[in-house]
Amino acid sequence: MSALEWYAHKSLGDGVYWIQERFYESGNRANIWLVRGSQQDVVIDTGLGLRSLPEYLQAAGLLSPAGVGGPPRRPLLAVATHVHFDHAGGLHQFEQVAVHQNEANALATGDNFETVTWLADSEVVRAPSPGWTARQFSVRPVQPTHVLQDGDIISLGDRQLTVMHMPGHSRGSICLHDRDRKILFSGDVVYDGSMIDWLPYSRISDYVGTCERLIELVDRGLVEKVLPGHYNTFGAERLYRLASNYISNAGVCHKVSTFAMRSIANLVLRVTNSRRPTT
Repeated sequence: MSALEWYAHKSLGDGVYWIQERFYESGNRANIWLVRGSQQDVVIDTGLGLRSLPEYLQAAGLLSPAGVGGPPRRPLLAVATHVHFDHAGGLHQFEQVAVHQNEANALATGDNFETVTWLADSEVVRAPSPGWTARQFSVRPVQPTHVLQDGDIISLGDRQLTVMHMPGHSRGSICLHDRDRKILFSGDVVYDGSMIDWLPYSRISDYVGTCERLIELVDRGLVEKVLPGHYNTFGAERLYRLASNYISNAGVCHKVSTFAMRSIANLVLRVTNSRRPTT
């Protein structure tokens, strides 16, 4: 199967494109965002990477052309909002890769426990290549070229993306904030669904602090549109409600149920990844 068949995209306007893997039919299917700038293009998350995402971007004509006499296209940076498999599987396909410092080592070593690699054959409804099985899949080791910290600025030339370290879902989760346009690329920090805080390296206390920070962004009028890691986009009012609801529910009962879920998830992940072929 070609890369052009594997992916599909939609323009949201103002240089932003929404990309998805067509044949990965799962609630874990991540949104991939392409943001075009005057000096650099940025891909936010990369999906499973079962087919070449750079090849698709090039063939679909989505990459910004360079100036006269320059290289064939502007520089392209792949930024991971976090290293979970459904967001980071395609990072190895890119020359320039950015991730938060707390997850840089997990990405560099291809730690399929921290990347929460669980993928079933039934979720991939059309094999990307003959004989492919989910057991073959793993997040390949990638040495980040850019190690991010809270407050870092990723410049695209005519637009700036501010790195916001927002742990809770994972220890290196980030949002990217386009302050001028009041857009928040939120990864799995927040999407229009239940916030997951029971995975390896999730932490409820961190998530509460993150939600307080999200509420502050809304209160200060700094976010009007959220482009999340899963599902559909939404606005500031929904962001406020999701964040405040999490804080309200993060009591003793929630912590007990989360501990139980994390214990089960840890066991399943260790068993699953022990059966994966070594590379």
